[in-house]
Amino acid sequence: MIEINVSQLLKSPVGTTRKYEMDDQVDIGDGPVVVRGEVTLLRTGRGILVTGRLKTDVQLTCARCLSQFHQPLTLVIEEEYFPTIDILTGAPVSAPEDEPGAFTIDQNNILDLGEAVRQYALLARPMKPLCRQDCSGLCPTCGTNLNVKSCDCPKNVIDPRWQKLADAKNTQLETKR
Repeated sequence: MIEINVSQLLKSPVGTTRKYEMDDQVDIGDGPVVVRGEVTLLRTGRGILVTGRLKTDVQLTCARCLSQFHQPLTLVIEEEYFPTIDILTGAPVSAPEDEPGAFTIDQNNILDLGEAVRQYALLARPMKPLCRQDCSGLCPTCGTNLNVKSCDCPKNVIDPRWQKLADAKNTQLETKR
Protein backbone atom coordinates (compact mmCIF):
# COMPACT_ATOMS: atom_id res chain seq x y z
CA MET A 1 0.00 0.00 0.00
CA ILE A 2 1.16 3.49 -0.78
CA GLU A 3 -0.19 5.67 1.99
CA ILE A 4 0.65 9.33 2.58
CA ASN A 5 -0.52 11.39 5.56
CA VAL A 6 -1.83 14.63 4.06
CA SER A 7 -3.23 16.34 7.17
CA GLN A 8 -0.69 19.18 7.03
CA LEU A 9 -1.20 19.65 3.29
CA LEU A 10 -4.98 19.88 3.80
CA LYS A 11 -4.39 22.72 6.29
CA SER A 12 -2.12 24.53 3.81
CA PRO A 13 -3.30 27.22 1.38
CA VAL A 14 -4.45 26.32 -2.13
CA GLY A 15 -1.44 25.88 -4.43
CA THR A 16 0.88 24.34 -1.84
CA THR A 17 2.82 21.35 -3.17
CA ARG A 18 4.73 18.43 -1.73
CA LYS A 19 6.89 15.91 -3.58
CA TYR A 20 7.28 12.28 -2.54
CA GLU A 21 9.72 9.67 -3.83
CA MET A 22 8.12 6.27 -4.08
CA ASP A 23 9.68 2.84 -3.87
CA ASP A 24 6.84 0.67 -2.61
CA GLN A 25 5.10 -2.61 -3.32
CA VAL A 26 1.57 -2.50 -4.72
CA ASP A 27 -0.73 -5.42 -5.42
CA ILE A 28 -2.06 -4.89 -8.95
CA GLY A 29 -4.09 -8.10 -9.10
CA ASP A 30 -1.41 -10.62 -10.10
CA GLY A 31 0.52 -10.14 -6.89
CA PRO A 32 2.73 -7.38 -5.56
CA VAL A 33 5.06 -5.40 -7.82
CA VAL A 34 7.58 -2.70 -6.92
CA VAL A 35 6.56 0.78 -8.06
CA ARG A 36 9.17 3.54 -8.23
CA GLY A 37 8.99 7.19 -9.13
CA GLU A 38 7.96 10.58 -7.86
CA VAL A 39 4.54 12.05 -7.19
CA THR A 40 3.59 15.67 -6.60
CA LEU A 41 0.68 16.50 -4.32
CA LEU A 42 -0.97 19.88 -4.99
CA ARG A 43 -3.52 21.39 -2.61
CA THR A 44 -6.60 22.37 -4.60
CA GLY A 45 -9.75 24.14 -3.48
CA ARG A 46 -11.57 20.81 -3.21
CA GLY A 47 -8.85 18.34 -2.21
CA ILE A 48 -5.43 17.19 -3.39
CA LEU A 49 -4.32 16.68 -6.98
CA VAL A 50 -1.81 13.85 -7.35
CA THR A 51 0.40 13.84 -10.43
CA GLY A 52 3.39 11.67 -11.07
CA ARG A 53 5.35 9.35 -13.28
CA LEU A 54 5.86 5.86 -11.88
CA LYS A 55 7.64 2.83 -13.28
CA THR A 56 7.07 -0.83 -12.60
CA ASP A 57 7.71 -4.21 -14.16
CA VAL A 58 4.95 -6.83 -14.50
CA GLN A 59 5.05 -10.46 -15.53
CA LEU A 60 2.79 -11.25 -18.50
CA THR A 61 2.01 -14.25 -20.68
CA CYS A 62 2.75 -13.91 -24.40
CA ALA A 63 -0.42 -14.08 -26.49
CA ARG A 64 1.32 -16.11 -29.21
CA CYS A 65 3.72 -18.55 -27.53
CA LEU A 66 2.30 -18.56 -23.96
CA SER A 67 5.72 -18.01 -22.37
CA GLN A 68 6.12 -15.76 -19.34
CA PHE A 69 8.05 -12.50 -19.76
CA HIS A 70 8.63 -9.23 -17.92
CA GLN A 71 7.10 -6.05 -19.33
CA PRO A 72 8.16 -2.61 -18.07
CA LEU A 73 5.28 -0.18 -17.57
CA THR A 74 5.28 3.60 -17.16
CA LEU A 75 2.31 5.01 -15.29
CA VAL A 76 1.49 8.70 -15.73
CA ILE A 77 -0.90 9.43 -12.87
CA GLU A 78 -3.19 12.42 -12.53
CA GLU A 79 -6.01 12.06 -10.02
CA GLU A 80 -7.74 14.35 -7.56
CA TYR A 81 -8.46 13.00 -4.07
CA PHE A 82 -11.23 14.43 -1.94
CA PRO A 83 -11.35 14.52 1.89
CA THR A 84 -14.12 12.66 3.72
CA ILE A 85 -13.92 14.90 6.80
CA ASP A 86 -13.31 18.61 7.27
CA ILE A 87 -9.74 18.99 8.52
CA LEU A 88 -10.62 21.84 10.89
CA THR A 89 -13.97 20.74 12.33
CA GLY A 90 -13.87 16.95 11.91
CA ALA A 91 -17.35 17.04 10.35
CA PRO A 92 -18.08 14.56 7.56
CA VAL A 93 -17.78 15.90 4.02
CA SER A 94 -19.36 14.26 0.99
CA ALA A 95 -17.48 13.82 -2.27
CA PRO A 96 -18.41 16.27 -5.05
CA GLU A 97 -21.45 15.18 -7.05
CA ASP A 98 -19.67 15.85 -10.36
CA GLU A 99 -17.03 13.24 -9.49
CA PRO A 100 -18.75 9.83 -9.22
CA GLY A 101 -16.40 7.12 -8.03
CA ALA A 102 -13.80 9.69 -6.97
CA PHE A 103 -10.77 8.76 -4.91
CA THR A 104 -11.05 9.85 -1.30
CA ILE A 105 -8.81 10.69 1.64
CA ASP A 106 -9.87 8.66 4.69
CA GLN A 107 -10.99 10.00 8.08
CA ASN A 108 -7.39 9.83 9.37
CA ASN A 109 -6.23 12.09 6.49
CA ILE A 110 -4.42 9.22 4.78
CA LEU A 111 -4.26 9.33 0.99
CA ASP A 112 -3.91 5.79 -0.38
CA LEU A 113 -2.43 5.68 -3.89
CA GLY A 114 -2.70 1.88 -4.12
CA GLU A 115 -6.01 1.69 -6.00
CA ALA A 116 -5.06 4.44 -8.47
CA VAL A 117 -1.73 2.73 -9.20
CA ARG A 118 -3.53 -0.60 -9.68
CA GLN A 119 -6.00 0.93 -12.14
CA TYR A 120 -3.30 2.78 -14.08
CA ALA A 121 -1.17 -0.40 -14.25
CA LEU A 122 -4.11 -2.38 -15.65
CA LEU A 123 -4.69 0.30 -18.29
CA ALA A 124 -0.98 0.44 -19.20
CA ARG A 125 -0.77 -3.29 -19.94
CA PRO A 126 -0.80 -4.17 -23.62
CA MET A 127 -4.06 -5.72 -24.86
CA LYS A 128 -2.13 -8.42 -26.71
CA PRO A 129 1.15 -8.90 -24.84
CA LEU A 130 4.02 -10.26 -26.93
CA CYS A 131 7.33 -11.51 -25.57
CA ARG A 132 8.91 -9.92 -28.65
CA GLN A 133 7.52 -8.27 -31.75
CA ASP A 134 8.53 -11.13 -34.09
CA CYS A 135 7.25 -13.93 -31.84
CA SER A 136 6.56 -17.02 -33.98
CA GLY A 137 4.04 -18.50 -31.55
CA LEU A 138 3.08 -22.15 -31.24
CA CYS A 139 2.68 -24.77 -33.97
CA PRO A 140 -1.08 -25.26 -34.35
CA THR A 141 -0.59 -29.00 -34.89
CA CYS A 142 1.91 -30.16 -32.26
CA GLY A 143 2.13 -27.13 -29.93
CA THR A 144 5.91 -26.66 -30.22
CA ASN A 145 7.14 -23.19 -29.30
CA LEU A 146 8.46 -22.05 -32.69
CA ASN A 147 10.72 -19.46 -31.02
CA VAL A 148 12.71 -22.28 -29.43
CA LYS A 149 12.75 -24.93 -32.18
CA SER A 150 11.06 -25.76 -35.44
CA CYS A 151 8.83 -28.79 -35.93
CA ASP A 152 8.28 -31.25 -38.78
CA CYS A 153 4.53 -30.68 -39.03
CA PRO A 154 3.22 -30.04 -42.56
CA LYS A 155 2.58 -26.38 -43.29
CA ASN A 156 -0.61 -25.05 -44.88
CA VAL A 157 -2.82 -27.87 -43.61
CA ILE A 158 -6.41 -26.97 -44.43
CA ASP A 159 -9.03 -27.45 -41.79
CA PRO A 160 -11.44 -30.11 -43.16
CA ARG A 161 -14.37 -27.84 -42.43
CA TRP A 162 -13.01 -25.38 -45.02
CA GLN A 163 -11.95 -27.98 -47.63
CA LYS A 164 -14.94 -27.40 -49.95
CA LEU A 165 -14.26 -23.67 -49.99
CA ALA A 166 -10.59 -24.30 -50.84
CA ASP A 167 -11.63 -26.70 -53.62
CA ALA A 168 -13.99 -24.07 -55.05
CA LYS A 169 -11.23 -21.48 -54.98
CA ASN A 170 -8.80 -23.83 -56.75
CA THR A 171 -11.44 -24.67 -59.39
CA GLN A 172 -12.08 -20.98 -59.98
CA LEU A 173 -8.35 -20.29 -60.38
CA GLU A 174 -7.97 -23.16 -62.88
CA THR A 175 -10.85 -21.92 -65.02
CA LYS A 176 -9.30 -18.42 -65.25
CA ARG A 177 -6.09 -19.82 -66.75
